[in-house]
Amino acid sequence: MKLSMLLWLMSVLPQPLADQTCLATTVYLEARSQSTVGQMAVAEVAMRRRERGQWGGTVCDVVKSPHQFALTTTPLTQEIDNLAAFQKAWDIAGKSITNWDLPADERRFFVPHADHFATVSVAPAWSRNHSAVTIGDHKFYSIN
Repeated sequence: MKLSMLLWLMSVLPQPLADQTCLATTVYLEARSQSTVGQMAVAEVAMRRRERGQWGGTVCDVVKSPHQFALTTTPLTQEIDNLAAFQKAWDIAGKSITNWDLPADERRFFVPHADHFATVSVAPAWSRNHSAVTIGDHKFYSIN
């Protein structure tokens, strides 16, 4: 399935199914080759941003914010062709959304306070002077 088809689905699905689709696609694009913990950490960043409301009020709003996640920087012709990896991303998205439905003191965190991440091979300007937690190929930062 092409990314363009998934984006269309996200636009017509009811909530909360749309948010799970947006988050699963983001986890797939950002971290499909990473460990479960690494994928949960990517999902956690998106959920934290949604909770803070700085990038939008829904998961879809957050992950579709320009230049914030791979969903807006990946060509629309990209094939989502690893179905096992997408199924895992779907499961992680569901677990993450369920986790964030809990009261804050009952949630499980993998990267507490992190609201940004980048691959270890780059050092974005916004990451300077910020400590990071590294999980797999990503560094997770608390910027805001």
